[in-house]
Amino acid sequence: MSNSSSSSSKAPLRVLIWNEFRQERDARYQTVYPQGIHAALHGALTSPDLLIGVSTLDDPEQGLSEQRLAETDVLVWWGHIAHEEIADDVVDRVQRRVLEGMGLVALHSAHEAKIFARLLGTSGALLWRTNEPRAETLWLVNPAHPIGAGVGPSFVLEEEEAFGEWFDIPEPDELVFVSWFSSGEVFRSGCCFQRGRGRIFYFRPGHETFRSYYDANVLRVIGNAIRWARPALEAAAGAAEDQRWRP
Repeated sequence: MSNSSSSSSKAPLRVLIWNEFRQERDARYQTVYPQGIHAALHGALTSPDLLIGVSTLDDPEQGLSEQRLAETDVLVWWGHIAHEEIADDVVDRVQRRVLEGMGLVALHSAHEAKIFARLLGTSGALLWRTNEPRAETLWLVNPAHPIGAGVGPSFVLEEEEAFGEWFDIPEPDELVFVSWFSSGEVFRSGCCFQRGRGRIFYFRPGHETFRSYYDANVLRVIGNAIRWARPALEAAAGAAEDQRWRP
């Protein structure tokens, strides 16, 4: 029994990076992420403890088949202009997997994704500026949280899109980062939630025209979030055995 438990604990975490992959095909953006945001994240996050795959909106079953989700411990989601193209049955199956215990790391404009609204029950609407780049300072407001490990009190992204409050989300279970922009906005930029057995982390940086997904601190936060969102052992046990109370 102990050998089986030890072997299980060393198994790599199965991560799926899903990207709608539309804007990066435009010549205007290819100099930033020539192979797509999913490819940039895959290359940067590669680690012995992570088994990372990628999929996109144009893959069969929109890259989110029942089998693919069943083989995923943590789903990383990036979308921007194609939210409405996601089929409702795909949203249904992602929601079921999160409630069962799959983690979800929602990046940047995923605040408008159907799955984000479905799980949180709000619109995800916010204020934003895109007319010119702004400097973003991300402040770690929960230094004991594992998602902030190794980051320091704050870090700066010299060029980003500015988001502003009010951000239409439920009160986060835990707030990890708050952003301040050089144009004056403040924003809750690192938010934790739990739905069913699944952990959810929303992280703001990552507009397709800026190089935030090459920044060491941004990548550290995403990597930490993936590991934080991993399914709990009791969730895995609960999926295999009826946990209802018996007299």
